[in-house]
Amino acid sequence: MAVPKKRTGHAAQGSRRANWKATKPETTKCPNCGETVLTHTVCTACGTYKGQPVKLADKAAAAAASEPAKKATKKSTKKAAPKVEEAKVEEKVEEVKSEETTEE
Repeated sequence: MAVPKKRTGHAAQGSRRANWKATKPETTKCPNCGETVLTHTVCTACGTYKGQPVKLADKAAAAAASEPAKKATKKSTKKAAPKVEEAKVEEKVEEVKSEETTEE
């Protein structure tokens, strides 16, 4: 296996990488609503591609319907934990009060 004898200098490395340039993505205007859209993609504003409506709303609605259900379960578990702690605190307060009344 070949191993270089010397390190490549910064100038040589930079001149070699000079042709690595970022390009701007191609955009067009949607023929339906006039919004700027990436080429060969569905318009996010009106949901059309090449002037034809795309049926992604059904999949998006199904995905959106399943996501809140998952989030609701997470939120309910988080809310349940503080209520349990509050109940424990209230029980301890009641125990302390009952101990105070028995001591007197």
